[in-house]
Amino acid sequence: MEAGELSTVVAVDGPSGSGKSSVSREVARRLGLAYLDTGAMYRAATWWCLDQGVPLGDGPAVAAAVRDLPLVMGMDPAAPTVTVGGRDVGAAIRSTEISSQVSAVATNLDARAELGRRQRELIEAERSGGWSGGRGVVAEGRDITTVVAPDADVRVLLTADEAARLARRAREVHGSDDAAAIAATRDQVVRRDADDSTVVEFQVAADGVVTVDSSELDLEQTVVAVLGVVGRAGDPQARAPR
Repeated sequence: MEAGELSTVVAVDGPSGSGKSSVSREVARRLGLAYLDTGAMYRAATWWCLDQGVPLGDGPAVAAAVRDLPLVMGMDPAAPTVTVGGRDVGAAIRSTEISSQVSAVATNLDARAELGRRQRELIEAERSGGWSGGRGVVAEGRDITTVVAPDADVRVLLTADEAARLARRAREVHGSDDAAAIAATRDQVVRRDADDSTVVEFQVAADGVVTVDSSELDLEQTVVAVLGVVGRAGDPQARAPR
């Protein structure tokens, strides 16, 4: 990257159903930045372990499998992709089977360390080139603001109350937010957040991290709110919503 050129890293953390994936993708699209879904990396690692017959309860075996994970992340926010060993697993990793088991990988500290290392490499690549041509990246997950990219230019904790998060995830997975759909979704949201919170804090903002509560906001309003945080951070690349 030539002297004088600028790159931006926007880090977004939050619990399940807070809207962080949809919001982060749209923020990245509007700012012309790359988009990194770190949660998809954990899902891909879970899919890989199951595909390779690795017992998720065997911590060392899971860590070894993750170190060998042949993962490629496509970081175009308009069409992000997840490829493992040349196979597009973007749809497969969103299955209920993966959702119900991903915490086994996400709470494996050695697996987290390996995936965190890869995430930092991807972020650094976008600072100097990559899909964005060096403009930067919006990275979202659960420990981006505190562990993976604590020096990000903008750090946001995107949250929402439990009822809003359950309803959103139910509509996403089941196409409805009626009582049955919410009940069927509860494990994916509440239990997974409880499991993952044993190894990382993503429900309370760390020092310097701006909280955006989307409980009463729709997607567009939340995107505008996050873009506002970027703008107030003094990022010269921040642009008005369009």
